[in-house]
Amino acid sequence: MVTTPRGRPPSIGTVNRLGAETSPYLRQHAGNPVPWYPWGAEALERARAEDKPLFVSIGYASCHWCHVMAHESFEDPATAEDIERSFVAVKVDREERPDVDAVYMAAVQTLTGSGGWPLSVFCTPDGRPFYGGTYYPPTDRHGLPSFRRVLAAMADAWRSRRPEVERQADALVDAVAREARLVDSLADGHGDRTPFADILSRAVEELGRRFDPQWGGFGPAPKFPRPTFVELCLRHYLRTGDEPARTMAGTTLAAMATGGVYDHLAGGFCRYATDGRWLVPHFEKMLTDQALLARAYLRAWQVTGEPDWLQVVTETIEFVLGELAAPGGGCFSSLDADAGGVEGGHMTFTEAEVRRSLAEAGATSAVDAALAWYGIDPSGNWEGTNVLHRPLGASLRRPDEVEAARRVLLEARRRRPQPARDDKVLTEWNAMFASVLAQAAAATGDRRWAERAEEIMDFLFDELRRPRDGRWLRSWQDGTARHLAYAADLAWVVDACLSLAELTGRARWTERAVGTADALLRDFWDGPAGGGAPGKGGLYSTGRDAEALIVRPKEVVDGAVPSANSAGAVALLRLGALTGEERYRSAGERILELEGPLLSSQPLACADLLAAAAMAEEGAELVIVGDRPDLLAVARSRWLPSTVVAWGEPTPSPLWAGRRDGLAYFCHRFACQAPAADPGTLARQLGGPGPRP
Repeated sequence: MVTTPRGRPPSIGTVNRLGAETSPYLRQHAGNPVPWYPWGAEALERARAEDKPLFVSIGYASCHWCHVMAHESFEDPATAEDIERSFVAVKVDREERPDVDAVYMAAVQTLTGSGGWPLSVFCTPDGRPFYGGTYYPPTDRHGLPSFRRVLAAMADAWRSRRPEVERQADALVDAVAREARLVDSLADGHGDRTPFADILSRAVEELGRRFDPQWGGFGPAPKFPRPTFVELCLRHYLRTGDEPARTMAGTTLAAMATGGVYDHLAGGFCRYATDGRWLVPHFEKMLTDQALLARAYLRAWQVTGEPDWLQVVTETIEFVLGELAAPGGGCFSSLDADAGGVEGGHMTFTEAEVRRSLAEAGATSAVDAALAWYGIDPSGNWEGTNVLHRPLGASLRRPDEVEAARRVLLEARRRRPQPARDDKVLTEWNAMFASVLAQAAAATGDRRWAERAEEIMDFLFDELRRPRDGRWLRSWQDGTARHLAYAADLAWVVDACLSLAELTGRARWTERAVGTADALLRDFWDGPAGGGAPGKGGLYSTGRDAEALIVRPKEVVDGAVPSANSAGAVALLRLGALTGEERYRSAGERILELEGPLLSSQPLACADLLAAAAMAEEGAELVIVGDRPDLLAVARSRWLPSTVVAWGEPTPSPLWAGRRDGLAYFCHRFACQAPAADPGTLARQLGGPGPRP
């Protein structure tokens, strides 16, 4: 399908106001005849001055249907005239402005019962939504009105039925505000906290009801990877030895890794599978998916020792470090689903293309092995071409002949038109990947990964903070950082710093975690820590110094990535355990109290928060004093999901008080077992699976 052009558009002022934006998504629309504004005061002021409603279009750079609507409607001069005549048009990158996206997504979901991107919202000049939807086609089809018909209807409603529009806007704002306050109202009646083990068991039981026993995953097609669900199964298996939980995790990991949703030539995962067997992906690749899926496979390898899982971890990390590396140390955000105007055009192969590529490279002898290994069908398995895959349950470890063919096919693929790369660096996403990379480096001993994890975080500390006051920013592109950071950004920075402290034993990473956590509580906490009146607790998505929207969101439900409160609770509880500082531990536990009723009744809605619940209830501390790499290796050979590890440079924490050199101390809430002087003793104290092969 034809999509919008991807190169850097003309400079600002040639057509609209998007050419100088840091967002590649916004810059993609700088050549549209639509007179777009970025979200901000200028657009709102013009709307008020001209008494025009806002048309707010929200998407992201690798969104396939965003590009479709752009080509069909936003590149059309007649449609652009309709927009300019009656509206002030605003473009929003949901990845740069998740606060704006969250508010208007909630409004559209309230209005229609569903949502997605592109998000198309009509608002009063002061930003109150009164109508919205997602993708609109250029002509009436499939039960959807054409976009121009929607524009005409909304313009007419604004001109001739203003009181009705105002009432609709007020009702939608009230509904969004009630939803935003829902978790606060639930917390008003909280009682005793349900034990973590009971919540985890309930969550795994629900996953069992959703589980696809043949192809893995937790629900019908389209299938989205939910790595947290896999980790819940692994947690339950570690605690109880429950084999069905291990089977759910293993089947899902195997099906994803052998399916076409995994890139068998370059490594890394596509966004989701359009079918039930994980064969045909939506071909975009996002940094967040690589981070969280690499973490799930890493933990599965630590639990089971399965070498295929370590191979997936390695190839996924190397994909990011190779294809998404930004100058100076950060990582870019995503690769598009389309290449050369064709969805998946860069990734699929016909049999003839495989034969020709290998023949041109002088590898004719590898043709039959490659065709068999990657499941190449002469007639194709998707739209006349082939998505490369392995049979479910087959090994991923390639024989030498297949490995040689893989390299040839990958090089042939790189000579094709390539997908566009979203070249912005997001604080949250980079810190998330750096945290996982540090954990992988610790578990495998890979020094290059360790160095790259530190480089990413040094880049964030150098480039994503405002020079005058150190305020964290959200997005960086081509030397420019902008947009105030959100709670999720700071929560993941804390988490990554703690992973680096555990990896390197350097006190500076704990110190950086402390400084960032203090900023998180100061600027985002709902209550006295944020400088306001006593509140409900928990983290607002936006800071106290951020632009005021129609509501101030407080994100609690986990989706493709953990919510700000889930990520924040885990980070704060980890930091409290490492430093002994009560303010961090109590903030993490307050988030658990706030979400307690939701966690107890719908644990899969806040599945990532279960990691915090485990930390609060079962958390442990391991301190290794002195130069004892043998003891450190014992800890790193296991997944210890609720244990923090301190070693190397001592920090001002009760964990280090009175500790003797050369010993390991395994403690729960600062009550310790007998010091371990040898690996065997420590291994018995830690329990769980032993060293990995």
